[in-house]
Order: sequence, then structure tokens, then C-alpha cells
Amino acid sequence: MPIHGLENYARQTNPKHFDIEAVIRPNILTLHPYRCARDDYQSGILLDANENALGHSIDFSNDSSIIDSYADTDLHRYPDPAQTEIKTRIADLRQMPGTDHVFLGVGSDEVIDLLIRVCCTPGVDKILTTPPTYGMYAVCAQVNDVPIVKVPLSGTFQLSIDEIKRSVASDPSIKLIFLCSPGNPTGTVLPLSDIRQILDDANFKGVVVVDEAYIDFASANSSAAQLVHEYANICVLQTLSKSFGLAAIRLGIALAQPPLIQILTNTKAPYNISTPSSILALQALSPASLKNMQDKIMSLRTARSELVSALAPFSKLGLASPLGGNDANFLLVPVLDREGGTPDNTRALKIYRELAEHRGVVVRFRGDQWGCQGCLRITVGSPQENKVLVQQLETALLAL
Repeated sequence: MPIHGLENYARQTNPKHFDIEAVIRPNILTLHPYRCARDDYQSGILLDANENALGHSIDFSNDSSIIDSYADTDLHRYPDPAQTEIKTRIADLRQMPGTDHVFLGVGSDEVIDLLIRVCCTPGVDKILTTPPTYGMYAVCAQVNDVPIVKVPLSGTFQLSIDEIKRSVASDPSIKLIFLCSPGNPTGTVLPLSDIRQILDDANFKGVVVVDEAYIDFASANSSAAQLVHEYANICVLQTLSKSFGLAAIRLGIALAQPPLIQILTNTKAPYNISTPSSILALQALSPASLKNMQDKIMSLRTARSELVSALAPFSKLGLASPLGGNDANFLLVPVLDREGGTPDNTRALKIYRELAEHRGVVVRFRGDQWGCQGCLRITVGSPQENKVLVQQLETALLAL
């Protein structure tokens, strides 16, 4: 069985009795890794990875020497395994009772993988996902040899609650339900009342995981974190990558009641959060930095609305109105055929490549996702980036 991503390689002949493919688990040999935005394009106006286009919000005005002082003294020591200061600030920010309700991971991806590892027996238990959704749920499931039950979102990108309930009632091996709110790539918040219906379903004995990477871009009181006080069977994932503008430090968050948090803590690697990451995270959670973050969120929300308005005239060129709720820092926009009636993957791909390869603007093609035929996902950029995007997208739509 060939190894995905490794082509035209000579088989190992020394020693002759060794075959790497006989050693590796079959589910790993067939694994298609998560394809991130930077795998495709690395330069230009990058509106493809849902990063915070306005950058980080860290305020160094009162203590600009902190990075230098740590670099000089502490990099030869292992980092703090508990990271209590960071957890305290997160607990305060998200109104958790204490640090025993907070877990930190190397991005949300580590938490996703840990949850599957601690909850699902390989080859026996399952997870449930609601496509279109974040691709790492499936990748982590395959790495851990855990099958997936898929219950697609409705046409408005909301939960098909009755179908989810039927699935868990008929299959008690489902241990985790992964929900994404606001969704990626849907940009749509899930109502807390819908999440409650799943949490209250007596037929489901597992954990509901609500991934809130983009929650700070949504309206107030949208976060399922408030349900952690009430429900032991919920785990809310958040991150410093998006609203905080700190994708490079890879710091993810799980909010849950203490028993699940302790299980994750018992299972993680000993020093999973590096000292440089923890220094920056602590600064990002200071009052001054949080104020900066909120200001940038407001700017991006305004820019999101302005971008929707700027794209509206392109309907005559075959660009439909954005799908979903527009609750995140990106838009999901269908490209229609030249007649302007049907979402067209072929035309969308041509426009995507034209923008990236000839016009210096990189967006993300999502037409291969369920319910996203012909769609481009466009990160909301800075005002100048959005202006260039609109100009170049109009030119591409006219040409293709």
C-alpha cells in the first residue's frame, strides 16, 4: 500500500526483511492529512486561513522587556506544566468557576485528538460530525482508528436535531458529537437551545464538543461556555488563534467541568505549552490587550459588513450572496455559472487559481465540502486588503 504524499521512492532494500508498510497501521497508511491553507499558497494577500488580518492585540507599553528577560534566563528550563496564571485569566474572561474548568492544548487540534483518544476505543467507538465542518475532526478520528457518523447540517447550516437524535439512539457506540459554532466553513452560530436539546437527550451517553474558534466575532451571549456551569457532558473548545490574532503560538483551550478537564490533564504531554507561547498568551490576556482585541473585533465586524455590501453588485457577474449567518471573520460565497443560476465548482476553481496565481489574492476553495458547491471562503481582511480583493475579484469574474 503506497504511503500518501510519498511518490516515486525506492523501496527499502536493506535489510531485505524490513518493510515499513508492514509496520505502519493500515488506517495511517491510507490517511489523507489535513490540508491547511499554506499547503497551497504562501504569498500575496492571504485571505484563506481565517487569521486575524489586523494582527495580534498584545499591549507591551507597560512591560516591553518581558520577552527579552525570559529569553535571557528561562529557555534552558522546562515550561510550567500547569500554566495556572494563563488558566486564571481565561477562567475570568470566560466566566468559569476556576482553573479546574480550563485545559490548555497545542492549538485546539491537540484537544480534539486528546478527546478522541480518551473517549473512544479504536475500531469500536465512533464520533458524530455535522458536515460541512472543520476537517481535523475526521483526520484525528482516522489517526485513532475511530469511525465517523455524519449527519449533515440543514440547508441553512443548522443542526438536523431529529436526525442526530435518531443516530445516537440507534448507535450507542457514538461517544463524541463535534459541533462547530460559528461553523467552519459555514460562518454560522448554532443556537444554544439546539445544543441544549442534544445535551438533554437521554439516549446520548457521551460528550458534546462545541468548537468555538470564531466565537468572539459572533453576537454577544452566543457562546456555549455558559452551558459548562450546567452540564457535565459538554466541552467547549476555544483558541487564541483567531480573535486574539495569535495563530503562530498554537494555544487552544478546553472549557468543561473538572472531571473531564482532569482526564485531559492526565493524558497530555508533560510540557505541552512552551515558555515563549505562555509568555505571549499571558500578555494577550492582560486588560490592556483584551481592550485592544475587542477594538479589533469591532473593526473586523464593520469590515465584514462593508465587504458584504461591496460584493453585492457582483451578482450580475455570477457571484451569489454569502451563505450562512456571517457570524465569523470570513464569508462563504457561491460562484455561479455564466448564466448566473447554478453554483459552479469549475468556474469557482478557475477564479480561485486566477486570484492566487495572477492577481496576488489568496482565498480558499470550499466547493468540495457538503452543501458548499461552487463556494469560495474569503477571510475578512484589512480595509486595504478588502479593497484589493474586491477589485481583483471583479476582474476575475469578468474574465472567467
